[in-house]
Amino acid sequence: MNVFGVDIGGSGIKGAPVDLERGTLAEERHKVLTPQPATPDGVAGCVAEVVEHFGWTGPVGVTFPGVVTGSTIRTAANVDKSWIGVDAGTLLGDRLGGLPVTVLNDADAAGVAEMTFGAGRGRKGTVILLTLGTGIGSALFVDGRLVPNTELGHLELKGHDAETRASTKAKEDEDLSWEHWATRRLRKYLAHVEMLFSPELFIIGGGVSRKADKFLPLIEGIRAEILPAELQNNAGIVGAGMAAGAA
Repeated sequence: MNVFGVDIGGSGIKGAPVDLERGTLAEERHKVLTPQPATPDGVAGCVAEVVEHFGWTGPVGVTFPGVVTGSTIRTAANVDKSWIGVDAGTLLGDRLGGLPVTVLNDADAAGVAEMTFGAGRGRKGTVILLTLGTGIGSALFVDGRLVPNTELGHLELKGHDAETRASTKAKEDEDLSWEHWATRRLRKYLAHVEMLFSPELFIIGGGVSRKADKFLPLIEGIRAEILPAELQNNAGIVGAGMAAGAA
């Protein structure tokens, strides 16, 4: 069974039909740039463009980079603040001609996909997935059950919002070497999260997971196991499709 998934990010919006039995994309994903400013109308138009690229007419799952309760947006750190309070399910459903739409936090979607089909498959105890990109998203699992909307990228780290120090965007904006970023930024962030939650496993997702060999071996002093996301940057799309399929 295929269901459509869309992953809204701070820099790009991507989607594809998802094979729910295999946890893979059924077709090559289509991506467009996130509009700037990333207003509800602008982003909804891009989501429609991605869905219509495939001629899709069934249920659609959509991730959002912020807290989502029901289908209402509660926070919007890396998109326009006018999203706050918007019923995204209704907005996107109307823009998609009445298609049923399920909306959830982006890292939660990626985490569910990784726990089902990827690096967290079969793992018990406390598992934390972190998506490193424009910001830092998080998904917390206890014995396989999701604790939604944790948003651990916004923990305070040395007087700063953690994602402004340890995200991939911070690495790129400050032109940091892999070693500097991994040992002085990401390791300190992981140590802080570990102190708070004592996970057995960290899963590192987002686009940078494709280059895990460049930075994960540099991170020392973390007791938890650290693994790259197996679904890499497609995890959010797969998780969005899973959410729509379960709705």
